[in-house]
Order: sequence, then C-alpha cells, then structure tokens
Amino acid sequence: MSLAALAGCGFTPVYGPQGGGTKLMNAVALDEPTDRDSYDFNQRFEERLGRGIGPYHLKVSTAVTSKGLGSLADGQTTRYRLTGWATYTLSPVGVDEVLVSGRTSSFTSYSATGSTVATQTSERDAYRRLMVILADQVIDRLLLEADTLPE
Repeated sequence: MSLAALAGCGFTPVYGPQGGGTKLMNAVALDEPTDRDSYDFNQRFEERLGRGIGPYHLKVSTAVTSKGLGSLADGQTTRYRLTGWATYTLSPVGVDEVLVSGRTSSFTSYSATGSTVATQTSERDAYRRLMVILADQVIDRLLLEADTLPE
C-alpha cells in the first residue's frame, strides 16, 4: 500500500504531528516495582515511553500461572508454559477517574531439561520475556486510545 493511499484513508501515524502518541511520551507515571515481574514490566514500559511523572498514572496488576507441558517416562517435567495477564487502568495523576482500562494476556515457555542452573536461568528469562510482551501490549492499547486522552 502506498503512502498516498494511507493518507487518503485517514491513517495518522501515532507519533506523527496529528497522532496522539506524543501525549504519552514521558507522561505516564508507574507505581514503584514490588517484585521482579513488576520491575521487568516497568523497565520495558519506560524503554518505550520514557519515565513519566504525569499527567497520567498507570496502575498495573500482573498475574502468572505455570503449567508443565512435557514429561519423561519417569514423570520429570521437561517444558513449562507461563501464561500471564496484565490488568491496567490509566488515570490522571491524583484523580480516581479512569480514562483507559483493559486486560491483556500472553504466554511464553521454557525448557527444563538442562542443569538446575540452566533451568532456573531459562525460567527467569521466560518470566522476563512475558513481562516485556505484556508491557508492549499495554502500550499498544494505550497508543490506540491516546488521541482520546485529555491534554
């Protein structure tokens, strides 16, 4: 599709002059991380949108479940799937009014067939990847709603 065709259909780049994405750059305050998952989520969020002090505040709650997928004849689990959810609300700083809210989910997996150290490293990496995916999904949804946010 050519640029002229995109311009004719009303397409506006989110970070373009008329796009709402610039409203969110360095403008979203996050709660302090309380665990490694929230730290990884916040780190990814700030990589993409910058560290904000307002005018918006994002409250995020994450949850992760783990399920064994494969096993050996002796019953030892060889692969795990992590399923995660992020529930979020965007509000003006200091105000209870919800501007945007939603829930997103995704999954990752890791192998448990190596040494104990290798398995622990794979598990930690899978949790980190899951938080990055969830943060990206929340950001994408916020960017879709950015043009409706108050200045």
